[in-house]
Amino acid sequence: MARWSAEHPVRALIGWFVFVGLCLGAGALAGTNSATVADHWVGEAGRADAMAASGGLQRKPIEQITIAARSGPLDQARAEAAAAEVASLMRALPAVETVAPPVRSADGAMLRVEVTMKGPDEEADKQIGSLLALTEQVQQRHPALLVAETGNVSTSAGVDQQRGDDLALSEAITLPVTLITLLVVFGSVLMAGVPLLLALSSIAAAMGLSMLVSHVVPDVGVGNNIILLIGMAVGVDYVLFYLKREREERERADGRLDSAAIVGLAAETAGRTVVVSGIAVIVSTATLYLVADVIFSSLATGTITVVLVSVVSSVTALPALLVVLGRRAERRAKPAKPKKVRSGRIWDAMLRPAATRPVLTLCVSAGVLLLLSLPVLGMQMRVLNQDSHSREIPAMRTFDRMTAAFPELRTRHDVVVRAEPAEAEAVRAALVDLGRRVQGDPLFMAPAPPQTSWDGRVIMLQLPVPFKTSSAEAARSLTHLRSDYVPAAFRALPGVEVAVSGDVAHDVDYLAHQNGKLPLVIIALLVLTFAVSVVVFRSVVIGLVGVALNLLSAAASMGLLVIFFQYGLASTLFGFDPSATSAIGSRVPLFLFVILFGLSMDYQMFVVSRIREAALCGVPARQAVLQGVGQSAKVVTSAAIVMVTVFATFMFLHLAEMKQIGFSLAVAVLLDAFVIRVLILPAALTLLGRATWWPSRLVHRTEPETTPIPVRQADPVG
Repeated sequence: MARWSAEHPVRALIGWFVFVGLCLGAGALAGTNSATVADHWVGEAGRADAMAASGGLQRKPIEQITIAARSGPLDQARAEAAAAEVASLMRALPAVETVAPPVRSADGAMLRVEVTMKGPDEEADKQIGSLLALTEQVQQRHPALLVAETGNVSTSAGVDQQRGDDLALSEAITLPVTLITLLVVFGSVLMAGVPLLLALSSIAAAMGLSMLVSHVVPDVGVGNNIILLIGMAVGVDYVLFYLKREREERERADGRLDSAAIVGLAAETAGRTVVVSGIAVIVSTATLYLVADVIFSSLATGTITVVLVSVVSSVTALPALLVVLGRRAERRAKPAKPKKVRSGRIWDAMLRPAATRPVLTLCVSAGVLLLLSLPVLGMQMRVLNQDSHSREIPAMRTFDRMTAAFPELRTRHDVVVRAEPAEAEAVRAALVDLGRRVQGDPLFMAPAPPQTSWDGRVIMLQLPVPFKTSSAEAARSLTHLRSDYVPAAFRALPGVEVAVSGDVAHDVDYLAHQNGKLPLVIIALLVLTFAVSVVVFRSVVIGLVGVALNLLSAAASMGLLVIFFQYGLASTLFGFDPSATSAIGSRVPLFLFVILFGLSMDYQMFVVSRIREAALCGVPARQAVLQGVGQSAKVVTSAAIVMVTVFATFMFLHLAEMKQIGFSLAVAVLLDAFVIRVLILPAALTLLGRATWWPSRLVHRTEPETTPIPVRQADPVG
């Protein structure tokens, strides 16, 4: 592919941009298939939700319109007039199913109007704008009052809006910083624009493709964030590595080869490494599908799509673009004299400890990373829910005010029972008895009467809990309900099916489901990355070393994640909201573990491939290590700086999980580029010597240190 692109650069570039346009056009036509509520069902809570849905008792999209005084006591007459106006206007909206009578809080400081929307949440999401606009109109007519709206649908709309704003902010920060970094590396605006152009076009194509793929794997709303995050990182990474090799080949050729031949030579080495590296990232990321969860599947799909597109661009558009730029340079200037490829004084100094004292370097560096890894043992994970949403979202501020006035609305448990219609009365009696049992427990509040489905087969009891969803009290209430109250209430009805759902149950069961899949994912990840390394480098030792170093890098970065976010250091240093730093998002460690393995494989492929090339040319083992690391040092550093810049911008987004993911990825890349690849890897391979390549014997043959470059004119890339 690269040779054809080099021979036909104009066709290749036109084909690439047509491909990008087709991806965007097809994606726009197909639209995004968003995940439904049912896609998130897992465990007992999911079973209860399925039972409730079968009887038409599933939770409906409910919005709460709150009316309070801006200051001082509430004027009841004005509040009731505003509530009546809200109710009248809401009933006229096509998206509204019912409007309940106003409810006054116990202290009389707030009125609440409950509005039930038609259809499921995903349909209500499309109609929420009309309700919010109407609420704003009522607010403008009653300036002395505070009229606001909250609910799952309006909160979801606020989160989506904030996520879109965050994405725009991330782009605004990432693009100029990346461009400045590339300008420093290349010293040319034109050459700096190459990685940026290809990365952005790859991201655009991946976003279009992700819309198509969402009809197979539903999107949960963070796909574009992940595509931008990973796409900028690996896209620039691959281009930098390719450009580095193209420059080396051009210097070696000393004007004897044209641009197409030089790009063809670069494709044989760097191009192959980029493809293999991309495959390694894709293989490692694919293990997330083993979690059997729509969120992890969506994250995996976004990552795999953008990496795959970036790899394709590196063997099609990139070779063509390099030929076009190379021919332009050839017409404007004479070929540069050959230069000896060196790593530079700084990198020589950084590599000196691994070369002169490999044992001490290995022990100290690995020891530091192991110390940084220790906090992982105390990691506390929780599902990040509405308690951790940014309070800059208006619906969340309204939710806080409403639940302070109506604590029964903070969270609730749903006890769902399915039985034969003949047992309906006995089931209702058992649920009423359950309601009486929990009323004496301070963890619960008085329940509403049980609800029965139209066919009498499903009956549900809602138990309010006056605590936040993420609180220890709410978790204890679920434990007592499932282990004590429910079994006691239904002891006389062994044939019925009982399950408990609700806000707390969703989080608890989701975390249990994820942790249950964790061993399978980790084992698959270790085996697959080991296998890829062995196949690529034909060395079991390299495979084992790669897995060990990837584990060390991932563990150290997650240890720092615990220190900064769970222990609250990020709040002190960066002023982050404590709600984002009190615990680690349940999905963050597993996603990070998989992605970090993939990114570490990137560097592993880049560095070890250069070491292996030197070894195959007969360079002694120790010198081959230093030469390979030195030759790849600049590109690894440049790529690391770009990656850290991209990842660090996500620390300043509002979504708590994205803050944590961005921080960990930035830290992991720094550790990988400046500790693992500069200190630990060369020290380890220096100590291993020729044993590094066991059982392969390819590096045992003796070849000249340099191989003359054949002059190719008639067939430049053949």
